[in-house]
Amino acid sequence: MRGPALTSWLLAALVLTGCASSGPRLKDYTTGAGPLPARVELDATPFFPQRDYQCGPAALATLLSASGVATTADELVAAVYLPGRRGSLQPEIVAATRAQGRLPYMVPPTVDALLASLAGAQPVLVLQKLGAGPWPGWHYAVLIGYDVAANRVVLRSGTERRLEMSAKKFLWSWDRGGRWALLPLKPTEMPAKPDYERYLEGAAGLEAIGRAVDAEAAYRSAAAQWPDRALPHLGLGNLAYARNDYAVAAREYRAAIERDTQDPVARNNLAETLRVAGCPSRARPVLDEARRLAGDGPHAATITATAAVLAQDTASDRPECVAW
Repeated sequence: MRGPALTSWLLAALVLTGCASSGPRLKDYTTGAGPLPARVELDATPFFPQRDYQCGPAALATLLSASGVATTADELVAAVYLPGRRGSLQPEIVAATRAQGRLPYMVPPTVDALLASLAGAQPVLVLQKLGAGPWPGWHYAVLIGYDVAANRVVLRSGTERRLEMSAKKFLWSWDRGGRWALLPLKPTEMPAKPDYERYLEGAAGLEAIGRAVDAEAAYRSAAAQWPDRALPHLGLGNLAYARNDYAVAAREYRAAIERDTQDPVARNNLAETLRVAGCPSRARPVLDEARRLAGDGPHAATITATAAVLAQDTASDRPECVAW
């Protein structure tokens, strides 16, 4: 029989906030990670003008199309538009991005990150708050360019294919929108300035909704980008276990253990993998070490459940276990 479920991993979503600055100038943000171009405009970005209050479907269609997804704003309405609210909420935008096979990468809430994305030819979906009082004016748009000398940005926004806006007004509206910004990445693609936790959060989201092929590609991208980190290998091990590919699962869990020797989760999962593969004797010392490392922490109950199942397995190891 199959034992207890593997310990799952999914990074918590981050709540992004920011504070407005007085009289911001784009030139103050273009040297943080090496000089950026003085002017960028991604002219080839598609455009889907919004209908009524449907800026969410229109902006998302613009961005997904730029990422190579064949879609339209009309096709996304059912997924992201909430008639009762006359708009779209961020969770629906993120979910629709995943459903289209793209990794929803939450851009760090800094101007530097926005400009770096544009310089890397990646348009960005942004949430603005343009109104006030009883007319809050929540609005999704796609940032496609900036001009340092003019201190202006360029957006695909509403019914305007090319809306120029002063940096001051844009950053004011973006601040009030919570500095929320999203990139829909191909699972093999990295943002211009990749953030490890944000990228892994996106990959784990793909895994959570069952897009195993996309999640595997994203974890492999992460493993290549951050070769010394354990979590991409833990994710790859969980995916291999789910498809009953125990040899690959064991290899990935061992890779995770090599990169984080104090993590009990990969050891618990490796022990469970060895057990279901017919190697209970090899599983026991692995699980003993997992239990020692876990102590009374949050993973102790899962490890205890794994140990209970393993204790009932009195079979001898299969010959091929020597290679594991």
